Amino acid sequence: MSSKQMVVARGACAAMALCVFAAAGPSFALDLWPKKAAVADTARADYAVAALDRALAEDRTLDAGRMLDQAIAAGVSDPRLSLRAGELHLKRGRYEEAVRAFTEAEGTPALRPAALQGRGLALSNLGRSAEAVAVLNQAVAADPAQWRAWNGLGVEHDRRRAWPEAEAAYAKAAAASGDAAPVLNNRGYSRMLQGRYAEASRDIVAALDKDPQLATARANLRLLLAMQGDYDRATTVVSNQQKAEVYNNAVFVALMRSDLPEAERLLRESIDARGDTSGRAMENLQLVKALQSPAPVAKASQ
Repeated sequence: MSSKQMVVARGACAAMALCVFAAAGPSFALDLWPKKAAVADTARADYAVAALDRALAEDRTLDAGRMLDQAIAAGVSDPRLSLRAGELHLKRGRYEEAVRAFTEAEGTPALRPAALQGRGLALSNLGRSAEAVAVLNQAVAADPAQWRAWNGLGVEHDRRRAWPEAEAAYAKAAAASGDAAPVLNNRGYSRMLQGRYAEASRDIVAALDKDPQLATARANLRLLLAMQGDYDRATTVVSNQQKAEVYNNAVFVALMRSDLPEAERLLRESIDARGDTSGRAMENLQLVKALQSPAPVAKASQ
């Protein structure tokens, strides 16, 4: 089966997501400056940074963007704003802009470890893997507490199938973060790729215990169930919007496991559940049925 015929969305990035989430919930209009006529430049910068940090922590990217624009328009000049701009770009998926903003912040010694971490994560998302690993290693060398950098290194090692290195990086990330949900999820995905299903399950379930809203962990748990042949639980959905991805992933796993009868059953259920009689869906079904037919025996050459 070609990748054009059957496409599966990866959970971890999807599943290997590097803590980059879109804004959620309502947006709030916030006053950036204290209600005083004269405020010292340092105090204004401190206030802007604190407000930005709150907005970024709550994934209010629209508010954070407005605050940043307001601070720049007000003439606030502080390298900490470059670091926050990088984090905002990272959350929005604007990775080239994130690289530029983090690079600006690296010139300030106190900000350098966090800026290196952010730049490394942005480079990883851009697919510039060799650069990302080099920069992330610089980040953890400068400050081993930068857990997102360790997590990013784990992802990069996974992409290389360098399992011992990935395991070591996730262990550092877990220790530095207090077992943050994204770290547990990524380590679970890594262990699932290695066929270590029991350990993977423990990590992914623990990630969901810490953050029940972590979508990549829910997707990875479905993948893990499918990898173990539990297709019924893997395809249990709570909304119509999920059906396409959930069934597509389950079919992909069934094909990967050479479980062709289950792949056909899942495809039929997917078509029925979604009312999808498109050419692509039927082509996939016909392909799976063809794969189950005995291959013709070639005649020996005379």
